[in-house]
Amino acid sequence: MMTVRNTSIRLASGLLLPLLFGATLHLQAQDAPKLSKQALQLQTDVKTLADDAMEGRKVGTKGEKKASEYLVKRFKEMGLTGAISDSKTPYFDPFEAQPSVHGTPTGPKITGRNVVAVLPGQGEGTIYIGAHYDHWGWGGEGSLYRGADSAIHNGADDNASGVAAVLELARRFHDSPLQNTVVFIAFSGEEMGLWGSNAFAKEHLGAFPAPRFMINMDMVGRLNAERQLAVYGTGTSPLWDGLLDEQNTSGFALKREVSGVGPSDHTSFYLADIPVLHFFTGQHEDYHRPSDDWDKINYAGLADVVDYIEGIVRSADALGELPFSKTKDQSEDTPRFKVTLGVVPDYLYSDPGMRIDGVSEGRPAAKAGLQKGDIVTQMGDQAITSMMDYMKALSTFTKGQTVPVTVKRVDAVLTVDVTFD
Repeated sequence: MMTVRNTSIRLASGLLLPLLFGATLHLQAQDAPKLSKQALQLQTDVKTLADDAMEGRKVGTKGEKKASEYLVKRFKEMGLTGAISDSKTPYFDPFEAQPSVHGTPTGPKITGRNVVAVLPGQGEGTIYIGAHYDHWGWGGEGSLYRGADSAIHNGADDNASGVAAVLELARRFHDSPLQNTVVFIAFSGEEMGLWGSNAFAKEHLGAFPAPRFMINMDMVGRLNAERQLAVYGTGTSPLWDGLLDEQNTSGFALKREVSGVGPSDHTSFYLADIPVLHFFTGQHEDYHRPSDDWDKINYAGLADVVDYIEGIVRSADALGELPFSKTKDQSEDTPRFKVTLGVVPDYLYSDPGMRIDGVSEGRPAAKAGLQKGDIVTQMGDQAITSMMDYMKALSTFTKGQTVPVTVKRVDAVLTVDVTFD
């Protein structure tokens, strides 16, 4: 999932999306006594893409190239053809982008490449199914790793899990075709600012029949014991909520967000007036760290997510053209702030307060003794009843300021002094 930078779109994501949700409980692969054939293939794809040999799949690197070649191999094995007719290698969609820091161009331009495959249909529309395959290589600007030495960021959940889901859906739709054409896209450059999806949406939408909708999967490998699943973009078509409920036969606890804008590749399609859905199983303490590895993925849960998405896509495919709705840009409501508490919030928590699902070592919360599971109810003179209250409170504090923070911890109520650095 994309690192947040200081732009209007990404500001909205600063706390609402890229931290998205608290650290999730996960079922490790070895916890499952027997995985299905589909789950085993998902495991193979995640393990391959998240292998050290891929060196973190950073855009413009040898690791990205190696990962893209693996994806082409997989699409070919399933009988899918390349989709970019104006390319010498029709599976590859190259793009060039300029890195920047706070809006200022820096360093040479970088060339990356999306991997695109197509299943022609008999219908008059096109369905786009995508996930980004790039990650942070050996670290760098987007890394949250604070170790002394550089380390490979394998990005098993972020986002080998989503790419594995794309491959599994490609296999299923090849074996049992849809009415509409389906274009499968593994995007690169997402972590740097949606580079690949922006380029694709600007350059290639006209090459296919009229867009019907776009499905995006980013970090779908950590389904927890409560089966909590976030779905973004539900307001981009009035038909989405009904389909989400109709297909939810396996009992996902859905967290719905209406906005079509967020820190992942669905945004590029929403901005082209295409209905979108983005699926996500939750934030965790391995996010953008070397510890996000293949053995922490819940493969049975990932297979369940794929089943759910398949049902939604098949139902939507049969509806013909989906009406598109504009949604409110959450950046309009998101407060701006200069400090952070240094925690991973639980965005699925629905009771009053802000529950902490992870504490970053060496940050203000950890220094003050706050712990995972604490529920923040007061910061300074401001009551905290929701995530928006929490963000509004943060927007009023400055570096060096010390404020009392009240939390519930099990059956106790504690007040500690937090100094923002």
